Amino acid sequence: MKRRAFLAAALFLLAACGGGPPPAPLGTVVPARFSDAKPVEFGRPRPQQMAVQGIDAARFQKHIDWREARRNGVNFAFLKATEGGDIADPMFDSHWRGARQAGVARGAYHFYYFCTTPEVQARWFIRNVPRTTGMLPPVLDMEWNPLSPTCAHLRPPADEVHNQMRRWLSIVEAHYGQRPIIYTTPKFYSENRLGSFKGYEFWLRSTAKPLSEAFPGQNWRFWQYSATGRIGGIAGDVDLNAFQGGAEAWNAWLATRQVR
Repeated sequence: MKRRAFLAAALFLLAACGGGPPPAPLGTVVPARFSDAKPVEFGRPRPQQMAVQGIDAARFQKHIDWREARRNGVNFAFLKATEGGDIADPMFDSHWRGARQAGVARGAYHFYYFCTTPEVQARWFIRNVPRTTGMLPPVLDMEWNPLSPTCAHLRPPADEVHNQMRRWLSIVEAHYGQRPIIYTTPKFYSENRLGSFKGYEFWLRSTAKPLSEAFPGQNWRFWQYSATGRIGGIAGDVDLNAFQGGAEAWNAWLATRQVR
């Protein structure tokens, strides 16, 4: 009786503190309870209805209750770690720990700069992102950077873009033991002929058009379909993403693509 009373009291205190029940284990697909401030009707397939939903987060998401977000259907999270050769996202460490503790499959991404060599950028990413068993493959974020005072004007030709990408990808793959994923936007993809960049999985951004229109003929693994998601446990808007495939496909993908 005393043990039951103690457990009941402990559960009450946990609930009173906002902890709630423990989150679902890693790999368990929790249905999404998301909303969107500016929803888009994509036709079919509708990313909002795909079984495995997740987010990406950076310094803009300063307040995330990861346990609550997990209970609301955040099954995975890609977290911004680094930019260029000397910028680290100030929220990365907090997000990295919080996602793990909540059972969210987590990966890290690097925002590429064309004014720093790929070797320097790869080493900077490795320095800031610990190789951790179970993490998702690293991500290379390739898009033009119009806001950088030093790099905005640098837009090398497509062949040079491919060359720099392969150098970064090779170093990072050797370190983490998993081939990275490439994130990109329609403009960057088109202007740099990334449809011909073979051998990698793609995470594609399209918040206004179906992927079949924004990236004709391109295979993909993740779709970033909104920048105005609303999720319990996350303050403010957050990017919404969908995995291509259901729960069985998700767990099969995790079995082969998590870092060992």
